[in-house]
Amino acid sequence: MKFSKSEELYQKGLKHLVGAVNSPVRAFSSVGGNPLFIKKAKGSKIVDVDGNEYVDLVVSYGPMILGHRHKAVEKAAKKALKKGYSFGASTEAEIKLAKIVCDAFPEMDKVRFVNSGTEAVLSGIRLARAYTGKDKIIKFSGCYHGHQDALLVAAGSGLATLSLPGSKGVPEGAVKNTLIAEYNNLESVKKHFENDDNIAGVIIEPIGGNMGVVIPQNDFLKDLKELANKNGAVLIADEVMTGFRSTFGGAQEKLGVTADITCLGKVIGGGFPVGAYGARNEIMENVAPLGGMYQAGTLSGNPIAMAGGISTLTELKKQNPYDKFEEIGAILEVILLESAKKYNVDLVVNRFGSMMNPFFTKSKVTNFKEAQTSDTQEFAVFFWEMIKNGVFLPPSQFEAWFLNSAISDKDIKIIANATDKAMLAVSKM
Repeated sequence: MKFSKSEELYQKGLKHLVGAVNSPVRAFSSVGGNPLFIKKAKGSKIVDVDGNEYVDLVVSYGPMILGHRHKAVEKAAKKALKKGYSFGASTEAEIKLAKIVCDAFPEMDKVRFVNSGTEAVLSGIRLARAYTGKDKIIKFSGCYHGHQDALLVAAGSGLATLSLPGSKGVPEGAVKNTLIAEYNNLESVKKHFENDDNIAGVIIEPIGGNMGVVIPQNDFLKDLKELANKNGAVLIADEVMTGFRSTFGGAQEKLGVTADITCLGKVIGGGFPVGAYGARNEIMENVAPLGGMYQAGTLSGNPIAMAGGISTLTELKKQNPYDKFEEIGAILEVILLESAKKYNVDLVVNRFGSMMNPFFTKSKVTNFKEAQTSDTQEFAVFFWEMIKNGVFLPPSQFEAWFLNSAISDKDIKIIANATDKAMLAVSKM
């Protein structure tokens, strides 16, 4: 494969874009080389500016669950565009999407739409504080909840990729009310509650997706909810990544737990910028204009994003691809593990429905510390071999892979062939 046009655009981009990118992980810092620039996509495939075609396992980090440019979503977006792009006023589409989302989450009576997952989470945390009258928030090491100051500590994903412990520009005062616990370790949460009675909530990714895919063990989430509520705090589920990915609704349903506040994004916009937070009436009625917690947004409930969300969720309900995702995910897991065994490469695969990723380590991965035992140099070699053989992956050991319903048997064969070559390359390091 040739990447000359991507290289040319990268050099041009350096002049007016920071690192020639608009999100750090796109910079390929942890895998070496220069970022790829994408020209177009359709179905399960994505094509870069050099004309290289890939089976896409990034799918915009989750939103393109139906594949790229699904005909129903594209039709709905075009129809909405003809009516206007933004009004600064309410539309019927907001009500329609709100009903679909609330119906999918039994404990969610009301929802507020925003423009990103980061907005959803920062608003959800403000709501937790408004509802409880308390200040502090417990988060888990390795969980990423957007780039807001208060939670940009012990975060996974991009920060782990760049080996940064936090972020410059975040003052100490911004994180003084943030407490850190260890994922899958209830005792680490109990200690905070024992030492502090000013905790408003506990925020968690039900399935960790920003330290690689990390799954709660035993009854961790159920016990966490009980512990939080017992101490007058709320459980906030950051389902920006997992919402509508493993079932029509959230990961909470499959894991048998109901959060007090749920934050959403990605899939509910079908590829358009959107976020949302919701809860039962007694909590949501604290939000303006019903209550004293102020939150607003000029483009919130944007009609194009609402059209993308309505059409995506309607089609998802129609397709019900979740059993297919489970089947394909299991196949890919076997492909990865058998290829690693064939070439004597240490590998662990974590998977939850349509989310998965391999860790280049011997250790079982149940938290961020264990995830960091992965050999990132091996991943970098693996990544580029997969790229060269037609599979587009997130350029980080600590990012989840995502499936979409357009993936075919032919695509799986391409992935299998690429995996074999990539594991062989890793074994020769």
